[in-house]
Amino acid sequence: MVQMSVELVAVERRLWSGEAIFVFARTTEGEIGVLPGHEPTLAQLEQAGVVRIDTPEGTSITAAVHGGFLSITPEGVTVLAENAELAEEIDVERARAAVDRADASTEEGVAAQARAETRLKAAASAD
Repeated sequence: MVQMSVELVAVERRLWSGEAIFVFARTTEGEIGVLPGHEPTLAQLEQAGVVRIDTPEGTSITAAVHGGFLSITPEGVTVLAENAELAEEIDVERARAAVDRADASTEEGVAAQARAETRLKAAASAD
């Protein structure tokens, strides 16, 4: 099975590093699926999106990612996020509360709501 090296890094820490067979991410240009040997690409990640990494063992690593870049080479992928949380680290009740209190009448409120909803999507995919 062909594999690639993947790193998921946020400003404050490295969340995950290892071998993968597939990476899925949402960029400002749309969704992208990456297999080993992919064409070199640099893309800007959405401000609130989910990244999924499928490992050769058949497990998936899912993270809520907020901003940053996706760097793809034929050998691997680096996700450089402004902020990110692994799905299993997400406090679902806190994310639900953030959705409820977000003020959709302001730009900051809309962004906060999108981030909280992304956290909920990532957490749900880990179940």
